[in-house]
Amino acid sequence: MHIRSVVFVNVAMASLLLLAAGCRMPWSKRGGAGGAGAGGGLGLDDPTLLETTDIPSVYDNMGGLVSGARFEDTLAPVQGVTFAPVYFAFDSYALAPSEVAKIEQVAMHLQQNANHVLVVEGHCDERGSNEYNLSLGENRAISVRTRLVELGVLGDRIQTRSYGEEKPAVMGSGEEVWRLNRRGEFALFQK
Repeated sequence: MHIRSVVFVNVAMASLLLLAAGCRMPWSKRGGAGGAGAGGGLGLDDPTLLETTDIPSVYDNMGGLVSGARFEDTLAPVQGVTFAPVYFAFDSYALAPSEVAKIEQVAMHLQQNANHVLVVEGHCDERGSNEYNLSLGENRAISVRTRLVELGVLGDRIQTRSYGEEKPAVMGSGEEVWRLNRRGEFALFQK
C-alpha cells in the first residue's frame, strides 16, 4: 500500500511539473519527423490568449511585456520600406549565418526610426500538419525576434505571428517552392 502511494505522488508531481513548465508536444503528420525543438501549444500570438488574459500580466519568453493591441489592428503600415525575407532550412527554426545580415538591416532601420514597430511573420512550406506548421512558424518568428533584441531593438517594438503554411510566397510543390515558403517576413508599422 505504501509503494502505491509513493508512485501516485511521484506521478502527480511529475504531471504538475510538466504543466507548470508549459510542456510542448511535437505535432507532425510526418510520423516522427519531429520538431527540431518546435512544439505545439498556444503561442503569445494566439487570438484566444488576448481575449482571456489580463494583458499587463502576459510576458514573452524573454521577459518582455506583451502589448494588448496587435500592431496591424491599430497602426498604419509603413509604405515604401521592404526587407528581404529570412529563409530557413527544412524543419528548422535555426538562423543560418547567411540570413543574419538581413536581420541586421531590419535592426538598423528600427534603431534609426524610433516611431516604427515590427511584426515578424513566420511561414512554412506545405509539408506537415497545420498544428505543427503553426508551431514551427511561431518558432521561426521568435528566432528572428530574439536576434533583433540581441542587436539592441527593444522587445516591446516587435510582435510575432505565425501563419504556418497558410500564406505561401509561391504556389506549387517541389524543393524550390518549399525553400521559398520556409521564411520569416517583416511588416513595419508607424506608431
